[in-house]
Amino acid sequence: MIKPGQVFDRDFEWRHLAAFVERRSDRPQLAVVSGRRRMGKTFLLEALAREAGGFYFGATEATETESLLLFAEALTEYVGAPTPLRFASWDEAIVHLFSVGAERPGPIVIDEFPYLSKVAPALPSILQREIDRGVSRRNPIRLLLCGSAMSVMGRLLAGTAPLRGRANLELVVRPFDYQMAAGFWGADDPALAVRLHAVVGGTPAYRRFVNDDAPTDLADFDDWVLRTVLDPGTPLFREARYLLDEETEARDPGLFHSVLSAVAHGRSSRGGIADYIGRKSTDIGHPLTVLEDCGLLRRDPDLFHSGKSHYRIAEPLITFYQVVMRPQWGLLESGRAALVWNAAKARFASQVAGPHFEELCRRFAVTDQATELWGDLPAEVGSGVLTDHKMRAKLELDVVVLAQADPGERRRVLSIGEAKWGKTMGPSDVARLARARELLTERGYDTTDTRLVCYSGASFTGDLADSPETPILLGIADLYPSASRP
Repeated sequence: MIKPGQVFDRDFEWRHLAAFVERRSDRPQLAVVSGRRRMGKTFLLEALAREAGGFYFGATEATETESLLLFAEALTEYVGAPTPLRFASWDEAIVHLFSVGAERPGPIVIDEFPYLSKVAPALPSILQREIDRGVSRRNPIRLLLCGSAMSVMGRLLAGTAPLRGRANLELVVRPFDYQMAAGFWGADDPALAVRLHAVVGGTPAYRRFVNDDAPTDLADFDDWVLRTVLDPGTPLFREARYLLDEETEARDPGLFHSVLSAVAHGRSSRGGIADYIGRKSTDIGHPLTVLEDCGLLRRDPDLFHSGKSHYRIAEPLITFYQVVMRPQWGLLESGRAALVWNAAKARFASQVAGPHFEELCRRFAVTDQATELWGDLPAEVGSGVLTDHKMRAKLELDVVVLAQADPGERRRVLSIGEAKWGKTMGPSDVARLARARELLTERGYDTTDTRLVCYSGASFTGDLADSPETPILLGIADLYPSASRP
């Protein structure tokens, strides 16, 4: 199937979905599609069902009785039944659905499946039974289950879950990568693209949330912030608050917001988070786990210290909300956005744009362009901290690129880099990287071909050419070698 023109990017996802739909088999085929809200899953699956002549049902939060009624109405319309279908239970509904799937070539799509399984916990077991029956009955149904509740969808095929081992396709719809997001928003200026991505990330729906209002250029960015994310009249204004409610169903939302606020303000360790919110480390295990499971928080390992890790917020809009919006929520609701934004610009640069630029540099380090610079394929990319006992200091490396670990061989370090958003980088930065390389050599790493990299969101001093080292200098434009437009 040819991807419809209105679907921007998603070539990888469409290729797998189209192959699933077009695959001919004499037994049931199951696909599980997941992804956080606002990623465009519904848009993608509706297009798939439409192109393939299939059945699409989008579940809503409802009682089991109402959900059955809505499902029956949708199925009645799809099959063109002369009289409305009625189901007394999901057992009866799924049996009928499989009979429809056996007779019609189009795929069967059930979107927001967690809404249904929440009020009908037996539903996955019923599907498992019918899939297993369909094998002996040679039923060619192609069933796609989709959901945004990541923790629920993650358990659907795990462990001893009824549907484990039945899926032919497991697909996660992720945000656009930062280069594709620039094209989606039409941000040709890399300096604008970084700032824009630091606010809305790669979530496709956010462009619709601001009525397709995109900043025209870098000079328009401040005004764009005021008329969109800081304007109480736009859906994007309250989105960060809704995300937490929708994803976690937190019983203590204040605690969850405080955990996210701690990470947004640079407290990335478990102990640092606990200290920031005034709790013991043992008291924050549950919110950290929940936020990780739903994809709002992630834990990145320190590449030089086994067992140590750093927590980072996975959704840029939440970082922006915690740093810029939440402290002055009352003023923003009263329409005083200009006052709040003028006071928050410095915090945005240091606590939002700066850390986000570091993250984009780590993402760049795994691109094809970066691989050519390293001369080998990266196995791990992250950050790490080294202790310099001689200087009694700690060296934080923002971008570390490691090669694959070969048994019996020293681990090769392909690249170490430092990223500075608002600082002009010079010989002192290169000297710090050279010292870090010495420390890594002392610790048993192979640094023979390690490239030293300066990533700058500002500029570089002219005397870098006189440095005894030959670093790789990467500016913002180097992170965006090309862009695609919608």
